[in-house]
Amino acid sequence: MDNRKIGIFDSGLGGLTVMKELMELMPKESVVYFGDTGRIPYGTKSEDTVVKYTRSDINFLNTFPLKTIVAACGTASSIALPRLKDQYDIPMLGVTAAASREAARVTRNGRVGVIGTAATIRSGAYRALLEQENPAIQTVSVACPMFVPLVEYGYAETEVAKMIAADYLKSIIDSGADTLILGCTHYPLLHKVIQSVVGDTVVLVNPGACVAREIREKLDKNNMLTDKKDKDQYQFYVSDDPAEFVRLGSTFLEHPINGLISRVDIEKYM
Repeated sequence: MDNRKIGIFDSGLGGLTVMKELMELMPKESVVYFGDTGRIPYGTKSEDTVVKYTRSDINFLNTFPLKTIVAACGTASSIALPRLKDQYDIPMLGVTAAASREAARVTRNGRVGVIGTAATIRSGAYRALLEQENPAIQTVSVACPMFVPLVEYGYAETEVAKMIAADYLKSIIDSGADTLILGCTHYPLLHKVIQSVVGDTVVLVNPGACVAREIREKLDKNNMLTDKKDKDQYQFYVSDDPAEFVRLGSTFLEHPINGLISRVDIEKYM
């Protein structure tokens, strides 16, 4: 058994959809969550900036006794994690690789759509990972920059969201893709709208659920699951206003955010 915590970081709130999956799959595990709300979004930043920010996020989390770290941000997972993970002793998993493995497994016709932030799509990470899994897979990738504000401003299940989704997803529908990776952790909150646009025959891959299952399998295989619940089971840290995080975060987590929540000066960990 291993009673150390799991660390999760994201550019802001979206990683809470990953934490939600972990909480449901491993209800005894303790989690330290860092949301870099002061420097959001990562998806519009240069690759060098994403790497710099991700390094500081990892450095902060490494001040806690952790058994693994999850890069819950699609952009950080795509761009920074491959460059940084070998620089640290602690095991790290990213949502990008986990979702790619799942998509390659479930596609029936070898055509996979990918949606994400501009930086994630520009990196080509999903395409490369899918080709590693199966060189025959054809990938259609689309950046969907309006999806994040739609979620954060409460328009996830509106007609406006459906109109925007229909426009973004046209090329993926036209390609005949039977599998679609929701390549940003905000996007699971648009699941209903996206599914209604692409149709019920298209399998939507939720990276948060994928990485949660992989973590569960790895911890179980290595006898590293916890055998007790901590008093302070969930700790939350942000780089900007905690009040705003609490207000919006409960929507992503689908659970009230209470307990330990603090603001941290993330610049100290650069």
